[in-house]
Amino acid sequence: MNDETPLQLALSGEADTIRLGEDLALALKAGDCLALSGDLGAGKSTLARAFLRAMADDDDLEVPSPTFTLVQAYDLRIPVAHFDLYRLADGSELDELGFDEALNDGICLVEWPEMADAELPGSRIRLTLVHDGDSRRAEIHGPKPALDRIRRVLAIRAFLRDNGHGEARRRFLTGDASLRAYEMITDSDGKLIILMDWPLRPEGPPVLDGKAYPKVAHLAEDAYPFVAIAEYLRHLGLAAPQILAVDYAAGLLLIEHLGFDGVLDADGAPIAQRYRESVACLAHLHQSPLQRDLAVTPDHTHRVPDFDPVAMKIETRLILDWYLPWQRKGGTVSEAERLSYGAVWDGLIEKLKTSEHHLLLRDMHSPNLIWREAEQGLQRVGLIDFQDAMIGPTAYDVASLVQDARVTIPPALGDELLQHYLALRRQHGKFDEESFREAFAIMAAQRNCKLAGLWVRLKDRDGKPGYMKHMPRTLAYLASALQHPVLAPLRDWMAEARIDFRHS
Repeated sequence: MNDETPLQLALSGEADTIRLGEDLALALKAGDCLALSGDLGAGKSTLARAFLRAMADDDDLEVPSPTFTLVQAYDLRIPVAHFDLYRLADGSELDELGFDEALNDGICLVEWPEMADAELPGSRIRLTLVHDGDSRRAEIHGPKPALDRIRRVLAIRAFLRDNGHGEARRRFLTGDASLRAYEMITDSDGKLIILMDWPLRPEGPPVLDGKAYPKVAHLAEDAYPFVAIAEYLRHLGLAAPQILAVDYAAGLLLIEHLGFDGVLDADGAPIAQRYRESVACLAHLHQSPLQRDLAVTPDHTHRVPDFDPVAMKIETRLILDWYLPWQRKGGTVSEAERLSYGAVWDGLIEKLKTSEHHLLLRDMHSPNLIWREAEQGLQRVGLIDFQDAMIGPTAYDVASLVQDARVTIPPALGDELLQHYLALRRQHGKFDEESFREAFAIMAAQRNCKLAGLWVRLKDRDGKPGYMKHMPRTLAYLASALQHPVLAPLRDWMAEARIDFRHS
């Protein structure tokens, strides 16, 4: 079974058993089988019920015992099939219960696994609850990858305990395109806070000069940049979350919960007023004093990196490395195409040297904007997910917002938002609008070339096909940006490469 040293946890009472079940709901993933063993009254059903309610994010979820039905299915964030094999006559009957199909689709939670020991997968996670005096003890055996995930959620529980939230209710909030994941933490007094789970990124393969992609593209690899940028934005009067606690070595942060509302309506369409207020935040940021060196701790200062030509070009390469081979159904990109494409971008990036530069939040779009109706002015827009901030052309963030990667911005609204930004900038003195519009076109093209490749990479390399739904929008935005005269060389290159802007 390739087990490693098992985990052992003391459970002082039912509350600890419930918390263990809830924490396991944050550790398990589709394809996991959790086998629960223990004497009658040891707490198996209590743990299973807590696991299912946490997975459903419903404290009142009805969880009937499957003793007589043998299996109960739940269509949750991850589908769960709850098996009770106590009445199973023979282990071979497991196939008739649809075990393999359930495991393929989600998680299998199995009580009395001893009744089908030979038929259950060898890679299962085995959790045994045993009496230990007046309390209980949980022993967890399993493959190393599964135990590593469980260790991580238990380390997060310890982090919460160390910061006064040991008994807090934890629920999965969201994951993103990186390794980060987020939990909603509800304290004993009902206060909501956010936990950011940011494990250290494993070093990837070199892509340029012996460096992995995150280092070439200046992506944040620990929590220092996030904390530094958050404090800087708050100092400027913008609504970034307050940092409540942080463990830099472990990659764990507790941050202020800014709210639930976003900038989209119930149908997922952009709300013009909220986008206008978001544009106002960018205008305010871009006319504020720029600070490159940001103190984080007494012994650590974060120096905001430049969005330099190397970083820009490595991002534009994603369309060559991932999108074009996908569009060509496995066809390759020739070396001549790569060289000519690189030369086009060299020329475009050269034009950006004289454009206005400031802090770029880098992902200024709907998933990272929180609407705060009760606040006033700039505080109405909460800003999150800015750890990869750099210094570069201000047009980048404006393009990111006006051409929102996650929602279609109608051309009329896009024009209105751009005009609003320009008007706000003109109110505060001299502003080179022509230069900005040129940089806007270049940055919009740069960003969408990156995204077109990123969506395919997430599907093919990372097993996240859901992002492909953004591809038609990304290509439409790219086609729109290419209408600017400055992008004629890129437009010609794409015509020769037969980029299909209608591709879905």
